Amino acid sequence: METNSLTLLTIILMGVGTYITRSSGLFLASRLNLGPRGEAFMKAVPGGILVALVAPTALSSSWGESVAALVTVGVAALSRNLLISMIAGVGTICLIRHFVL
Repeated sequence: METNSLTLLTIILMGVGTYITRSSGLFLASRLNLGPRGEAFMKAVPGGILVALVAPTALSSSWGESVAALVTVGVAALSRNLLISMIAGVGTICLIRHFVL
């Protein structure tokens, strides 16, 4: 495989841009003085983003993905353990794809 110098430069610049974006967000967030409502909002943002990324895939794919998403949510609600929830969801979709679909 041949690596073009323009491709390599693009990858490096994208990495630098990503680093600057993420580190500037952390830098600015550390300087903010939020009240209790602002802190509660900021703590809820990662969960909202996760739902926004996962829900369309879970609801627009085959029924297997929807079932796996429901299993994941159910296990998360019962166990409150992220690793166990992920294992349950991945295991469910693997079993469905292997034996049913």
